[in-house]
Amino acid sequence: MNTTNIESLRAEIAATAARMIAEDGADYGTAKRKAAKQILGNTKVRGDFMPDNAQIEEEVRQYNALFFGDTQPARLLQLRKLALRLMEELEVFSPYLTGAVLNGTAGEHSDIHLQLFTESAKDVEIFLLNKNVDFEVSETAHFRKRTEPVETLSFMWSNEGVHLALYETDDLRGAVRATDGRVVRADANALRALITETEE
Repeated sequence: MNTTNIESLRAEIAATAARMIAEDGADYGTAKRKAAKQILGNTKVRGDFMPDNAQIEEEVRQYNALFFGDTQPARLLQLRKLALRLMEELEVFSPYLTGAVLNGTAGEHSDIHLQLFTESAKDVEIFLLNKNVDFEVSETAHFRKRTEPVETLSFMWSNEGVHLALYETDDLRGAVRATDGRVVRADANALRALITETEE
């Protein structure tokens, strides 16, 4: 298959995955796999056929602008303000916002994703228990791919899904930008600036 065909196939998979993310709240990995299966059937998909997350993110932006232009900006602002309130409450654990609420693609089904950097994951659990927050514990892949996954606490807060990925304090020096230069996490001050920018 020539390069043009591969690129057009990649674009088709990205557009289909973006629709699943925007409409159903699917995560990038699941959306990518389902989109590839939908387009290629059970054919084994080579790596170069798969769009990267940056390409899918751009498609989600375009999809939101096209189909949710009248509701998505307000929804995004609502989630950002809520995330900021939560980050202020969790200030002692150095919270950083990541994901769709940060990059601006958040929609109806999006949750708030925070990375916390703390000496003790137990302290975060105790903090939440003292606030009567009923959370579930799972694992999230570390942003340094070769490192062990990190504990993640998930719960509902003000009727929104929240996921706190618990990193060690030393991890704070890790990547803040993706390989293509996009900012992948923001502290409360950076989020305040984003909110102010949107409201002006």
